[in-house]
Amino acid sequence: MKLVLVTAVEEYQKDVLSIFKKANIENFSSSDIDGYKNVPTILKASSWFSSEKSGNESILFFSFTEKEKIDGLFVFIEEFNKNLKTNNPLKAIVLPIERFI
Repeated sequence: MKLVLVTAVEEYQKDVLSIFKKANIENFSSSDIDGYKNVPTILKASSWFSSEKSGNESILFFSFTEKEKIDGLFVFIEEFNKNLKTNNPLKAIVLPIERFI
């Protein structure tokens, strides 16, 4: 059993759901989050509200699942990221689970 976490900008939510389905990961959860990137100082200075930090509406998906399904998930995520026209790739990590009930 492993824990997989996937982050995406909100506009890719349907794509991530489709990828989870293709990877046969049927049980998962999601949560809305704000995503941030470090912006170069020149861009900050040109902003009307340069002292304010603003995040991108993003979403976090997570699932406790088997390694084999996660391997497939990563293949589909890599494929998706290769065809992106933006600088907002899907990100994924896997954490081992030592104990669970």
